[in-house]
Amino acid sequence: MSRTTRFALALLLVLVPALILAQQQQERVDLNVIHKIKTAEFGGGGGFGGGGGGRGGRGEGGSQVMNIMYHLTDQYGPRLTNSPQFRAAGNWAVGQLKEWGLSNVHLEPWSTKDVPSGPIPSWELTSYSGAMVEPTYMPLIGMPSAWTAGTNGPVTAEAILAQVQTPDDMAKWKGKLKGKIALISGPAIELPFPTSPLARRYTDAELADLVPDIIPGAAGRGGRGGRAGAFAALANMTPEERQEFQNKMRSFMKDEGVVATLSANGRGESGTLFGGGANRTGDPTQNIPAINVTAENYNRIARLLEHNVPVKVSFDIKTKFDMSQTESFNVIAEIPGNSKPNELVMVGGHFDSWHYGTGATDNGVGSAVAMEVMRILKSLNLKMDRTVRMGLWGGEEEGLLGSRAYVKAHFADTATMKPTAEHDGFAGYFNIDNGTGKIRGIYLQGNEMVRPVFEQWFAALKDLTPGVITVRNTGGTDHQSYDAVGLPGFQFIQDPMDYDTRTHHSNMDVYDRIQAGDLEQMAVVEAAFVYNAATRADKLPRKDLPPAQPAGRGRGGN
Repeated sequence: MSRTTRFALALLLVLVPALILAQQQQERVDLNVIHKIKTAEFGGGGGFGGGGGGRGGRGEGGSQVMNIMYHLTDQYGPRLTNSPQFRAAGNWAVGQLKEWGLSNVHLEPWSTKDVPSGPIPSWELTSYSGAMVEPTYMPLIGMPSAWTAGTNGPVTAEAILAQVQTPDDMAKWKGKLKGKIALISGPAIELPFPTSPLARRYTDAELADLVPDIIPGAAGRGGRGGRAGAFAALANMTPEERQEFQNKMRSFMKDEGVVATLSANGRGESGTLFGGGANRTGDPTQNIPAINVTAENYNRIARLLEHNVPVKVSFDIKTKFDMSQTESFNVIAEIPGNSKPNELVMVGGHFDSWHYGTGATDNGVGSAVAMEVMRILKSLNLKMDRTVRMGLWGGEEEGLLGSRAYVKAHFADTATMKPTAEHDGFAGYFNIDNGTGKIRGIYLQGNEMVRPVFEQWFAALKDLTPGVITVRNTGGTDHQSYDAVGLPGFQFIQDPMDYDTRTHHSNMDVYDRIQAGDLEQMAVVEAAFVYNAATRADKLPRKDLPPAQPAGRGRGGN
């Protein structure tokens, strides 16, 4: 190596860190504003109240986030997409946002009529009772799946173990199910004894393990559990194959005269049940009652049947369908920008939920924190260059439908990938959808260019969060709709708490699982990120525009 080359390399080693430092120093963080945001949320000044009820206020000018949670869960939950409760919650949110003085507050409609899995009708459960009545009485902790029919009065029938997950299974059970209540999750589910805590926070070592990922992976959210192998065949099907099979399954069960089906999930132990929705293609009013019960309740019935002991089960279920109500909505509100009103920063989370609990951790949290962020920024009368817009999305649980519809209407259609003018002026989107855990950092979603920006933003919040930054992707929620069209969209890293073990899509997804201090911390961190993005000299760096994607591809929600 020549002396000249050695000198050049030495100079490079000196200049590169200096250049990186110079880039980081260009990030101006207004510490006075950060202090005001903290004060407005934690109490002691700034802000304004908003409606009575709930436990969340910390006095005049303090947090309202738990008050918002009360309304979204106890008062108006659950918020199954297009249900009467979903619409009532949307109307309440609009009224509250207007009361706070937000601009352009409205419910922005989008249609579900062309959704591949079927239009989403208005559906609600109005009454449920269930019990094993022979050989002895045992009340069943259960809940019907969304979009299934009622029983048209009390029904009592014999239970039968009838796992049907392939066309061959249909042939096996043909002519044997008439008048029966079918246990479709198979034999009794083996439940390991729970020795681990239900809830936990990330350790320092676990957070450190998130960081070193030079090549972004498709890490996903993980930890969702399963049904102990009972539905392995369905899991291995393509979405199209699964839809076709579910159509055949519905016809088979109805033609065979099945009274109802019972299912359980291996995660659903200790009185917790997990569930989802039934098939919506064709006429969902023809779905037979499908009841999810706790694993222990299911297992007792299954073991009795395995020992050739006859079992009778009784149900009385009432549901309501309105097939004309298939148009959904997103909740929108704004704070207009000053010098760059046509450029946009967005904050949000999904507004819909499942119906088993009241939609607290999934995702009343994300909605309540986004509303609280808007309340704080508006109440402080902060002058922001860019417009800040909140979006609370419907239909996330059915496949990110609301955010995808919004992105398609405003920014770009993934099928053609032709950006709109709004796409060019987009600065960033921030999302929360991982339960009640505190923000511990952020996923870059492969957007390495934004790392030095977020490092500086987190540096001003070190008293609240370690600010771990990982280039990894995380899936299953609405920031993906933005990322899919090349826009900078981000989901925060949150403490796991008991989201995967107890509350995600379960009957325990309720207000009491929410930690007030966590939500207040989230509101401050997210408000600071939104403010910084709205006042930064340049829009956040973005990845290249992806290639056009064939229609119908994509992942479901969570």
